[in-house]
Amino acid sequence: MRTAGTAGAEGTAGAEVPDEAVTPLIRGIAVIRRLTEADGMSSLSGLERATGLARSTVDRITATLARMGYVRLDGRDAVLAPRLMELGNAYLAALRLPRLLDAHADALADELDESVSLAVGDRDGVRFIHQATRRRAMSLSFRIGDLLPAERTAPGPLFASEWSEQEWTQWRERRTADPEDRGFPAVPARSRPYEGSTDVTTRPAAQLPTVGDDFEQRAVEAGGLGWALDDQLIEPGLVAVSMPVREAGRIACVVNVVSHTSRHSAAGLRDTLLPRLRTAVAEMERALALDREPTPERTTPPGKSGARVDAWAAGNVTPPSPSGLADWTSASKQELGREFVESLARGLTVITAFGEGRAELTLTAVAQATGLARATARRALITLEHLGYVTTHDRVFRLTPRVLGLGFPPLSRTSLPEIAAPHLAELSRRLQDSVSLAVLTGDEIQYTGRVSTRRIMNVNVTVGTRLPAYATSLGRVILADLPEARVTEVLTGGLPERLHPLTPPTPLTSSTPRTITDPDRFRAELDRVRKAGYAMVEEELEQGLRSIAVPVRDRGGRAVAAVNVAMHSSRRTAEACVSDVLPELHATATRIEADLHIAGRFGRVQLS
Repeated sequence: MRTAGTAGAEGTAGAEVPDEAVTPLIRGIAVIRRLTEADGMSSLSGLERATGLARSTVDRITATLARMGYVRLDGRDAVLAPRLMELGNAYLAALRLPRLLDAHADALADELDESVSLAVGDRDGVRFIHQATRRRAMSLSFRIGDLLPAERTAPGPLFASEWSEQEWTQWRERRTADPEDRGFPAVPARSRPYEGSTDVTTRPAAQLPTVGDDFEQRAVEAGGLGWALDDQLIEPGLVAVSMPVREAGRIACVVNVVSHTSRHSAAGLRDTLLPRLRTAVAEMERALALDREPTPERTTPPGKSGARVDAWAAGNVTPPSPSGLADWTSASKQELGREFVESLARGLTVITAFGEGRAELTLTAVAQATGLARATARRALITLEHLGYVTTHDRVFRLTPRVLGLGFPPLSRTSLPEIAAPHLAELSRRLQDSVSLAVLTGDEIQYTGRVSTRRIMNVNVTVGTRLPAYATSLGRVILADLPEARVTEVLTGGLPERLHPLTPPTPLTSSTPRTITDPDRFRAELDRVRKAGYAMVEEELEQGLRSIAVPVRDRGGRAVAAVNVAMHSSRRTAEACVSDVLPELHATATRIEADLHIAGRFGRVQLS
């Protein structure tokens, strides 16, 4: 055994590191955690200071993570990339709960017009696995994957009602070692209590007591009542009520309804919402009971899982065959030499062996799913168990909620423009042309991403600009994906069909002599776009302007946005656009889609 003195180690303070633990994996995970705590971005020198690692080690780790698509190197900064979310997705897929309960939580939020969360216990903390947040001026900032101290939440007492004495001991030790909750960056730190003050529930969060509060009593009461309140325990003004969702007699997760004191007091929230919350919990428990637990040994290699294939197919490397990720890491090592930390890449790959129908895996199953040798998989699992990302019982391994702490919180709030930005920049760099991202808003397209080139004659469009969808390549590839009724709305200005049964009006107006304004011609053009998979518009919006666009599709295959390249018609012929630009456009859209599919698997990605 080694002591936990390895730079960046995150095992229990003072705990011994197993002799078979993989030190590069420990260090790599430390770098990911520091980036997570820095809200997704840090300078390389900042990572060096935060982890205590040598700069050369930080450089090698970030180069390896960049090769895997988990971070993006932007000058001297490292930035978390959406593809890293496949680690958290593996845990959430294995957990089953988001798939079964997310829709119930969303419906409850809509009905109550309050934010609703699903939470699971993570040692002596609470970690969110789903958020249905109401968009208000006063809204909540918690994200999927955020970790909160159990004693400062409504779900905490419910989970604690099932704690063993050992777990209570661990909680007391943590409270003593970290009285200000500095280990929970998602919540405001708290200071020492007022002298002689004893009232916990009405005191501002920054002045909550550090030890000896009534959490143990609240856990006993919550266990008996079957619900719990948070009366401004995290920060002033925030109130919540929670109820557990049970499976096989144990708490599977907790539903948490959150509001603020301008809308409800804690008691008012309880009295008003508890009856509906009970009904929702009963529905969730029925959903769990109806779902049959998958067979633990029925494994699907990571290469066959949708998110994994999308991720690797979108990278700048050849995607591995099923169970061939070990071969890919070997090839990367040969290409990049010492700059690629193969043991780190293989260790993180082990996490992706878990997923839907693969909640519990034996060592043999992990080795088969990843293509790793049993000895390599075993050392990775030993390391992950030491760090708290894996638990084992009767030679079967499971992921823990701590996996969500590997980049998921900052990435869970990413938007499509943020996802697309580096891909648009790379496409513009390769083509030396202006590149844009847009979404459909009513009958117009709105530019949400833009990279311009430095030319004397350039396409003058900025983010936020709106243009008529029918006259743009961006609009046409999105319109071509819509139902006929929606296209009719565009052609008729939204008037009901009964008002124009014979001669439907058209809002299509000419910007240039080449603009298509005839509805029949326009429908024929959309049919061509639909079959070809791209749209090219030549001088219909402005004379001399040529653009070509392809759609960006969500996980369900729906065109939710489009990417285009625009230029003066003298720069490239139409034929050159198809032969030279279109393949690059398709490749860029594929990369954006891959990141979008991963980011949107267990959450909603804002399109603008």
